[in-house]
Amino acid sequence: MTTPGGPAVRPQPTRARVLLADDHALVRHGVRLIIDAEPDLVVVAEVADGAAAVERVAQGGIDLAILDVSMPRMTGLQAAREISRRGLPVPMLMLSMHDNEQYLFEALKLGAAGYVHKSVADRDLISACRSALRGEPFLYPGAVATLIRSYLSQGSEPGRDASLLTPREEEVLKLIAEGYSGKEIADLLFLSPKTVERHRANLLEKLGMRDRLELTRYAIRIGLIEP
Repeated sequence: MTTPGGPAVRPQPTRARVLLADDHALVRHGVRLIIDAEPDLVVVAEVADGAAAVERVAQGGIDLAILDVSMPRMTGLQAAREISRRGLPVPMLMLSMHDNEQYLFEALKLGAAGYVHKSVADRDLISACRSALRGEPFLYPGAVATLIRSYLSQGSEPGRDASLLTPREEEVLKLIAEGYSGKEIADLLFLSPKTVERHRANLLEKLGMRDRLELTRYAIRIGLIEP
């Protein structure tokens, strides 16, 4: 294409629109610099928690969602589950500072296209983005080794299957593990204190646990809160 009296102008390539969800502004800034430097990718939205990520994806105009595993209100794992549950056709990448196999397995089970460790984001993130946009999985090398070990062992610890819990039970579990009282949880989730207590009792029964401490350890293990 040419402009009158000017040189030929090449059409600009379409850039994939990226949503970045992380509760640390400095991390978002650093990741944004990495992504925006690429000719085929651009960050068009930033949010600080998983619930906001789900709502922003639902609004449309997002081609790829990058979700931090550990965030307030709703974690990246919970957001990935909700995005998948709603049938929103947006590939997801999980970003984490934790080299934790349970986070990895849960992310893949929830439909994430890949799992990137923050310590090597400058090396792996762009490749992961492009793989996810092509509909291909991406795993950092350590994750591949973890998957192989798990396949060979074919074992699982009792009480580790997060699919036992309903989304509401996960919300209550997260808040219990973060130290909120029953009344505070009721206010945050717009429930009655009796309903919160019933959820707590159901959690203890389902998971075979006795108290808040055991629930907190479990919440850490499945990636609902940071250790």
